[in-house]
Amino acid sequence: MNAQEVEIRVVPHLSEIGQEVWDSCACPEAADGGPPLDPFTTFRFLSALEESGSVGPGTGWKPQYLQASIAGEVIAVAPLYAKSHSQGEYIFDHSWAHAYERAGGRYYPKLQIAVPHTPATGRRFLVRPGFEESGTAALIQGAVQLTENNALSSLHVTFCTGDEARRAEEIGLMARKSQQFHWRNDGYADFDAFLATLNSRKRKNIRKERAQAQNFGGTIRTFSGDDLQPEHWDAFWRFYQDTGARKWGSPYLTRQFFDLAQEHLRDDVALVLAAREGRWVAGALNFVGRETLYGRYWGCTEHHPCLHFELCYYQAIDIAIARGLKTVEAGAQGEHKLARGYLPTPTWSLHWMRDEGFANAVADYLEAERNAVDQEIEILTDYGPFKRAHVEEQE
Repeated sequence: MNAQEVEIRVVPHLSEIGQEVWDSCACPEAADGGPPLDPFTTFRFLSALEESGSVGPGTGWKPQYLQASIAGEVIAVAPLYAKSHSQGEYIFDHSWAHAYERAGGRYYPKLQIAVPHTPATGRRFLVRPGFEESGTAALIQGAVQLTENNALSSLHVTFCTGDEARRAEEIGLMARKSQQFHWRNDGYADFDAFLATLNSRKRKNIRKERAQAQNFGGTIRTFSGDDLQPEHWDAFWRFYQDTGARKWGSPYLTRQFFDLAQEHLRDDVALVLAAREGRWVAGALNFVGRETLYGRYWGCTEHHPCLHFELCYYQAIDIAIARGLKTVEAGAQGEHKLARGYLPTPTWSLHWMRDEGFANAVADYLEAERNAVDQEIEILTDYGPFKRAHVEEQE
């Protein structure tokens, strides 16, 4: 079966596709009653963004969901958005936009296949089992055609999987390699088992940081599922506002998103909160997939030494070990994560430029950048906290 047999449709509202149809493509593995591999591409997460106004009018993220069908049966979908800026993406193309516009072009709007505000790797071409080749090809070709038909500058796919990047390169998209810091669970029985794989200096430093953080004068608890209550989201909203105002100028997510999270996403969440003297003073929000814990947001109203490391990194490791998860993805940037057991890991994005000359310039840039990323990953891994014997076992 080939892509020409597939009908592509642009859908402005997720509700027009429906939860059953969307999730049959986005998370077919969850049909067994377990969690999805990637909670961020589920209907409940993406619709919470849309219903809460975190995407849509006034946000610079205009939903243009792609739907691929054969003989009226939906075989693939993709979370596509028309973007009027490059915020909330975490794969930076501001320099491309400036160069294109200095040359007389119009970079925005562009098209973006992504989970808004979420630098977490997952499938972006969401295809029902059995239609992997035809569905993926149809979504890519449909998105490129949409870019061309509307005379837009470019199409981007951020935080796709490595397999998707390889397949899309064969079709004609350019792959961009970046890196994040991820923690890997080597079957550890507990946190001490993880510490035993580190060199002595790093092991002592982590124990010192944990002791300092846990002696901040309060308590630390993790809330998931029915244990999550509206008061916990009220507290975290305060933390999120503070962090959002400092990092981005204004928070990306609206207050209503967290109300919808309480209603629809609480089983996908592990919210770590610290309380002191009867008040919540800090928190870290994680989302839980089938194999991965995704660290997303942190904030506080009181500053205590090492509490950020404890809530964001060490508690995440504890949760992953307890739940038997393979990986913790700790979000974008942050070489300070290296000393805490989080190693550099490749991430991927895809790009297509309508202007051939601009595409050639970007291709040259991406080749040089990929070589630099490879070198950085190699160097940072060598500086990692693990004992040499453990590193050699992993290799």
